[in-house]
Amino acid sequence: MERKEPRLREQVRNVIRVNHYSVRTEKSYWYWIRYFIRFHHMKHPRDMGPQEVNQFLTWLAVHRNVASATQDQALNSLVFLYDKVLDQPLGDVGGVVRSKKPRKLPVVLTHEEAVRIINELSGDSRLIASLLYGAGLRVTEACRLRVKDLDFDRKVITVRDGKGAKDRTTLMPSTLVGDLQSHVEATRRAWKDKSTAFVHPVSLPFALARKYPRAGFALEWQWLFPSFNLSTDNLGNITRHHRHITSVQRAVRNATRSAGIHKRTGCHTFRHTFATELLKHGTDIRTVQDLLGHSDLRTTQIYTHVLGQGFAGVRSPLG
Repeated sequence: MERKEPRLREQVRNVIRVNHYSVRTEKSYWYWIRYFIRFHHMKHPRDMGPQEVNQFLTWLAVHRNVASATQDQALNSLVFLYDKVLDQPLGDVGGVVRSKKPRKLPVVLTHEEAVRIINELSGDSRLIASLLYGAGLRVTEACRLRVKDLDFDRKVITVRDGKGAKDRTTLMPSTLVGDLQSHVEATRRAWKDKSTAFVHPVSLPFALARKYPRAGFALEWQWLFPSFNLSTDNLGNITRHHRHITSVQRAVRNATRSAGIHKRTGCHTFRHTFATELLKHGTDIRTVQDLLGHSDLRTTQIYTHVLGQGFAGVRSPLG
């Protein structure tokens, strides 16, 4: 009997996991693939090609007024679908109407403002926000830290599987060493005493969980900021995930209001402020690029414009 071909959703999931993409990337790619299919009245992507992709991307720009980055995300999802899943490379999709890409400078805080917001926080939220500002982490990267990612001897934090599926290291602020050590020690004691929080394993990368089924119980793999709730992984196993980023985002918004700061501020603002503070104090821009994990120096250079350093030393006639 001829074996039935898996559903498209299952094919996409399998290829994503073979390529070790993150869960967030998987959700994003499937969202745009499904959107593309619905736009073309449920026609299977195998029966479509560059022309239909062109129509979809142009419609997003003209009728939905999506941002340039959003249109790029949709394109990347469809390129992945045709290239990796269907093995039908798209090639040239023709003259797509591109979304306008307005140049916007990131909102940054002063050092004093950043500290005021952090001081309005407590518990894990305060420590996470301190890492966003003190180490330049993205909120997802901070929430996904594990015990083994902290090197107290070298004062280094390892970010694993960051944006673009890249690993990198960044600095560990000296002022946070004591708090982080206490946090890890509390985790170690609870783990050693077999607290109820450690009855179930933590979630692990898919391949690792299959190869080392007991690794989820090991101390080094424990989340630094675990979720209070249990979840079920794709194999049906009960696991503990890391703290969800939305709870941190909500806490930072509330703290910003409590601190009386009226700038449009979120978790990522701490990362912007980290970069501008380093540049303001003379850190080489290449070093800042490495700490932030930017693949393109031009992404880092936008912070020189925030500081007003993008004019090659030109002075105003008024001084």
